[in-house]
Amino acid sequence: MTGRTLGEEIERAGPGFAQDVVRPLARPIYPQGGIAVLEGNLAPGGAIIKQSAATAALMEHEGRVVAFENAEDLASRLDDPALDVKADDILVLKNIGPKGAPGMPEAGYLPIPKKLARAGVKDMVRISDGRMSGTAAGTIVLHVTPESAIGGPLAHVRSGDRIRLSVKQRELTPLVAPEELARRAAERPVTLPTAPRGYRKLFLESVTQADKGADFEFLRAAATQGKVPAAK
Repeated sequence: MTGRTLGEEIERAGPGFAQDVVRPLARPIYPQGGIAVLEGNLAPGGAIIKQSAATAALMEHEGRVVAFENAEDLASRLDDPALDVKADDILVLKNIGPKGAPGMPEAGYLPIPKKLARAGVKDMVRISDGRMSGTAAGTIVLHVTPESAIGGPLAHVRSGDRIRLSVKQRELTPLVAPEELARRAAERPVTLPTAPRGYRKLFLESVTQADKGADFEFLRAAATQGKVPAAK
């Protein structure tokens, strides 16, 4: 129509809108990365928090634990008006990891208890050995490793305990003496999940922990399994 090439028309048109999606290092969207890896007595193998989606005031927090043993326990008690829970408590959900669920479902996005939500509470610290959708937001610690189903420290956390979260220090620490956690572990040892046959048996015997990708061990490269291929 104009005799010019498409490229020439695009150059003459200029940008359709101000471009601020790709930013220079001097002007980032957030001053820190989106994800932080936490360590500490509660997560010897690490845990994850999406700090870019967390409430700033909660990223340095100490609170009382309200613990749920599994997804069924959460569903049956979370919205009970009689549940002893306050806005500054920490919700803990166990047994939703790779082996515990099994399958590590997107169950780590624990809802705010209904009675707190009605009172205007928008966020709480929530901790689990599961995962959540990448679009979810909140001060939520996920992928706690080792998971509770195989005897990780999370298995022995109880309601009434206290946990300290420090994203700045990259720590997730139960304020319970190691001797007490050891006593609880001996008192109520964890029974590893098993299955008699089929795919579930294969999965439970072979799936790795979250820090190794929640993948089948036999699908990992030989070197990562501690086996170096023989020279030819």
